[in-house]
Amino acid sequence: MKKFRKVLDGLTTSSPGGTMGSPSCGSAAGTPTAAPTPKEIDVQETLVSENFQLCKTVRHGFPYQPTSLAFDPVQKILAIGSRSGGVRILGRPGVDCYCQHESGAAVLQLQFLINEGALVTACADDTLHLWNLRQRRPAVLHSLKFNRERITFCHLPFQSKWLYVGTERGNTHIVNIESFILSGYVIMWNKAIELSTKTHPGPVVHLSDSPKDEGKLLIGFEGGTIVQWDLRAKKADFRIYYDEAIHSVSWHHEGKQFMCSHSDGSLTLWTLRNTTKPFQVTFPHGKIQKDGRKESCKPILKVEYKTSRSSEPFVIFSGGLSYDKAGRRPALTIMHGKAITVLEMDYPIVEFMVLCETPYNNEVQDPYAVVVLLEKDLIVVDLTQSNFPVFENPYPMDIHESPVTCTAYFADCPPDIIPILYSIGAKNKKTGYSHKEWPIGGGTWTLGSHTYPEIIITGHADGSIKFWDASAFTLQMLYKLKTSKVFEKPKPGEGRAAELGEEDPFAVQMVSWCPHSRIFCVVGISAHIILYRFSKYDANTQIVSLEVRLQCEPEDIITPSENENNPCFSEPGSHSPQPHHQHPLSPGSRTPDGAKDSIPCLKVKDKMVRVPPGYQSDLVIQLLWVDGEPPQQITSLDLNSAYGLLAFGNCNGLAVVDYLQKTVILCISTLDLYGATDPYQRLTRSPRRNRQSTSEHCMRGLSNFYSDSKKRIRTSYQSLTELTDNQQSIDMERSKSPTSGHASRRAMLQQLHGVTMYSHDEHHTTAAYCWNERESRENSFSRSRSSSVSSIDRDTKEAITTLQFGESYGRKSDALPTPCLWVGTSLGVGILIPLSIPTDHEERMEDPVTVGPSGAVQMLKGSVLRFGFLDCNGALIQSPYEVWRDLNAPEDPDRTRRRKLVHFSPSSSQDAFGEGHLAVVCSERQAKVFLMPSQSCLFVHNITESSFVLRADVVSLCNSVCLACFCANGHVMTLSLPSLRPLMDVNYLPLTDMRIARTFCFTNEGQALYLSSPTEIQRITYSQEMCDNLQEMLGELFTPIETPEAQNRGFLKGFFGGNAHTFDREELFGEAAAGKASRSLAQHIPGQGGVEGMKVAASGAVGELARARIALDERGQRLGELEERTALMMTSAETFSKHAHELMLKCKDKKWYQF
Repeated sequence: MKKFRKVLDGLTTSSPGGTMGSPSCGSAAGTPTAAPTPKEIDVQETLVSENFQLCKTVRHGFPYQPTSLAFDPVQKILAIGSRSGGVRILGRPGVDCYCQHESGAAVLQLQFLINEGALVTACADDTLHLWNLRQRRPAVLHSLKFNRERITFCHLPFQSKWLYVGTERGNTHIVNIESFILSGYVIMWNKAIELSTKTHPGPVVHLSDSPKDEGKLLIGFEGGTIVQWDLRAKKADFRIYYDEAIHSVSWHHEGKQFMCSHSDGSLTLWTLRNTTKPFQVTFPHGKIQKDGRKESCKPILKVEYKTSRSSEPFVIFSGGLSYDKAGRRPALTIMHGKAITVLEMDYPIVEFMVLCETPYNNEVQDPYAVVVLLEKDLIVVDLTQSNFPVFENPYPMDIHESPVTCTAYFADCPPDIIPILYSIGAKNKKTGYSHKEWPIGGGTWTLGSHTYPEIIITGHADGSIKFWDASAFTLQMLYKLKTSKVFEKPKPGEGRAAELGEEDPFAVQMVSWCPHSRIFCVVGISAHIILYRFSKYDANTQIVSLEVRLQCEPEDIITPSENENNPCFSEPGSHSPQPHHQHPLSPGSRTPDGAKDSIPCLKVKDKMVRVPPGYQSDLVIQLLWVDGEPPQQITSLDLNSAYGLLAFGNCNGLAVVDYLQKTVILCISTLDLYGATDPYQRLTRSPRRNRQSTSEHCMRGLSNFYSDSKKRIRTSYQSLTELTDNQQSIDMERSKSPTSGHASRRAMLQQLHGVTMYSHDEHHTTAAYCWNERESRENSFSRSRSSSVSSIDRDTKEAITTLQFGESYGRKSDALPTPCLWVGTSLGVGILIPLSIPTDHEERMEDPVTVGPSGAVQMLKGSVLRFGFLDCNGALIQSPYEVWRDLNAPEDPDRTRRRKLVHFSPSSSQDAFGEGHLAVVCSERQAKVFLMPSQSCLFVHNITESSFVLRADVVSLCNSVCLACFCANGHVMTLSLPSLRPLMDVNYLPLTDMRIARTFCFTNEGQALYLSSPTEIQRITYSQEMCDNLQEMLGELFTPIETPEAQNRGFLKGFFGGNAHTFDREELFGEAAAGKASRSLAQHIPGQGGVEGMKVAASGAVGELARARIALDERGQRLGELEERTALMMTSAETFSKHAHELMLKCKDKKWYQF
């Protein structure tokens, strides 16, 4: 605990770089002010560096670019590999684990060690990894890197410690799973095929042991050759040569026949009695044409042949459809007896796997479900019902149903909001799912003690909004809202879409939500804002629309002297600001200036509509086209339910709307905000040049694929929505260099906000920056800059970057706090605008809200990102809010419908009335703390010099507050408040795309999230307490389950069935018999998984004891299993002896002719 005392004497805290042309911190307009009355503040800061630690917690969503699939039939857990080297392991709801290979190589194949708590992964860099799943955070135990051969297929028999590995050269190697060392036993491709064969058989595409005899290995080569290899005799039992390429092989459980899928869309059935030709050849989807030839079909990539006790066998395969039917979707075909069912999929099939009751391959399989992994979805089909319904997926696999364009994260929400949203959303759930329980039910998960209500909101490209319950590291869909229903459907070739190639006119750009009042606000890419109120009742409503003409007048020459004579704000008694900045306020009005002037981008429904319970639109605000130019994108938004006000801004100016009276109370350009306090001298701007440089970039589309002609008008959302990562490596490399940080910052801000912006620190740069034609075209900067520029040049757009309503002091002389609006701009200017709001309920609904002249002006380096307010004891001051009331509820004469407001006055928690409060202002490069109302700067901290801050928030943690920042170079930092001491600085991740920059957000209780891929949300924590409790909150992947016993084969089958169960792999593959493999063939790399698992339980000598105890337990378990097997064998021997003795007694006295 550290105590800070400071005497306020009008002096500001010194800091490096604090005098780069910026005015004094204690000045309202850049000039020194008289020293305020000395006061002493006493702030006890409780947060220290030991309270912070950064780590990943959980990942939600569908695995991006999946490649492989595996299932443990005993543990009932599912693993999915991805192209980026990630592995997702799923069990029952709550059991969701993400692992990442350090190499980042694609995962080609996954193999569970069934019921052993381990997983083998084969990656594209020809490395095998053994993962330990007996700990909550799986880790690699061993790795084996192949140096001379490429891995193509792996197979691990049940209850075996020897892994078969097929390679691209056609060889088969054998790996010991326990030691992860290659055996000297190798099946070379030239030994497997006949010596007379002149061509190479191709890579190994299939390996499996015979259900009838584990000593026989079936090897499938891509070229069409199949070999059954006798492992004991080291020779081939038979060889099959087929004309078509082989993709997969599947055994019948009796081991007497197997089925192959081929590249020509055919299935062949082979019997071991006659391997010279297939027993049966079928083209499931190949019809016979008129000329007698069969249709050409696509390859069948995989087939599974499963038997059932109660019905005909199942033959399930993917692909095989005919080529001539254009537009057919990918399909999974289920052949059950004579019935053929084709299940069409929305996306291409990556892999599928049939789930069976038994892990033994020599028993009747009895399939009950099939897991289908698609490119963008995971579905499970119920095979036990004739119509094959799908199971309802309990995992949030549809986050990317429409590309995510923005996120918001709310921790410690009101406890009643989640049940209400769930009850409303449950009414619109899809039906027709299987009534059976979700079959992937492995692992254990319990609700941890450190849980509280959390909600994540995602905005999407199609205009939809999704509310998710994110409590206790889970994610469950609560409620879905479609904002496009407010508008008429745009006709093809009309409106903004036709003019600018806009393909997603309803895309959500940002959201603002007040959980207490349940008021929700959405900003769309078409420069529109929709305000929603929550109701538990349906209603018939007429959508109210406001149209705002927010456009600066570039012809005006603006100097400080002119501003002094022409104040921009109205007198306190007037209602409307300057009329030439504001469109007439009647809803839906139009001006007869022309088709491309004074019209909105979208058309609001003008008829009465019936809206269901949930969020219902209350007001739509749209910016208008001006002189043939579309409106600029909205860059900032804030609403306050207690004030009944909504503020928004863009690069042209600021507007404030009274949503209770449905009127615009302020609509003003950014230049006019300053009045007499403008710290800059501005030159004339050319309107023609301005329009040319900005109009083509202000409205951009949201689409996965663009033609070259549309690249100039696509938005920053492209990197969020593309399903192939669009690298921004050039821009990011620039951001790492202090000498080129400005260039990359420009490109990133252009993509983040969709407007050309210029910040205060760039104005004082000392180097000249020039871009070539391509860079200037892509980044929309067509000018060079030099140090001789002494004023903001003609193309400058000063955007409104952040807004915040709150109780503050508009003037230094104010004795009491009043409602205010804090405005932050891209030039690093913070402006305080006082508001006069009627307090009486009736007056509030009738009298206008008035706006006073701008008060304090604070200067920072870089664009202003965030405001926050503390009382003089360092406690966070919450914004006032209105308690939720249902406007559609039936009238109750006993209860009034008056608004109930909750205020958090800065002086309410302090002994001395009117002592003031602290204002925290954070920009891209700097953070400052001011004392209000004196406007004295108490603390300054330069956050970064070579990079810039993308996201900053004042958050509560451990009953205190701090400032959390995320920088473009990947650093996550926290600063104490109010002293701005650095508490944590972690180089978390390199920012390689705009997706992370756009979606990263902090919340209270030390949590944050971002979109790690187009389909996944990654949650992280920067709280040491949560990191310590992370093991308790995560699910257990492995649960001790007894392996099911094999079925009794019967006396005759065991007696005459050969010596299949006496096959000893150790005797064949061990070092004593097979020798050592070549050291140059593969390299063993020990992992850290075992050690990490022990560290979780203990350390030092205690860890050694724990390790020895675990080994002893495992040895005892194996001895117990051996004892049980020995007893079982003794019982069988006694039974056999008894039967033999009875047979001998029965036949003892018989003559030979009596037999």
